Amino acid sequence: MFYPPGTPPAQFLTEYSKHFDTVEVDSTFYRTPSASMVKNWRARTPPGFILAAKFPQAITHERVLQDCRAEVKEFLDAMGLLGDKLGPLLLQFPYFNKQAFARAEDFLARLAPFLDELPEGFRYAVEVRNKYWLSERFLSALRKKQVALALIDHPWMPLIHQLTAQHDVVTADFTYVRWLGDRKGIEQKTKHWDRIIIDREDEMETWIPAIRQLLRRGIRILGYFNNHYAGFAPGSIELFYKVWDRLGSEPREKPNA
Repeated sequence: MFYPPGTPPAQFLTEYSKHFDTVEVDSTFYRTPSASMVKNWRARTPPGFILAAKFPQAITHERVLQDCRAEVKEFLDAMGLLGDKLGPLLLQFPYFNKQAFARAEDFLARLAPFLDELPEGFRYAVEVRNKYWLSERFLSALRKKQVALALIDHPWMPLIHQLTAQHDVVTADFTYVRWLGDRKGIEQKTKHWDRIIIDREDEMETWIPAIRQLLRRGIRILGYFNNHYAGFAPGSIELFYKVWDRLGSEPREKPNA
């Protein structure tokens, strides 16, 4: 268990922030938080702590970027209350079949004008789960707006060394990394997220050269582990740092995770 026995749920964020520098808020995917909730997150975390958050699914999955200006404004107004603790805001898209978008260009034609209308003063990241959409045209569209491509460890997507061999994945002054894993596969093994049950050390080793190269370029990296990656996100973070130190080359700076 990560939280000390007896820790009330209302204190989870405070306890988490004693150990880590940043968190990705998942609850915003289901609904825009109230102003009081966001102010509470800010009050319960120390100076310098960063909260990233997902755009609501009403925007990314249900309306798929159409007719959602009111929802976008509501979300950004709420998240803006975090002030200097606000991290990147993630547009997490599902896998889209050809009935939804026949071609990658069709999705980009929907995405590009949406990005054009997003207000300045926020940092944005985009995650897609269609590997054939990761083209130079797609990356250029993100780069034009300084929107980060979310790099994900997911069974549907290219391995990181394959992706970086084909493309320059830097599209903003920061990079957003998500270690997601195989949700369906691990849920066949467990539904209790309190210990590591899958050895991911070899996979972590493949990520570190790419991350070090990004750091050498002066790119800030924010990384987040899902419980579904190996069974226990805090344990995955600890293991990642151990692998990082064991491999031991410069730069010594670690990504925020």
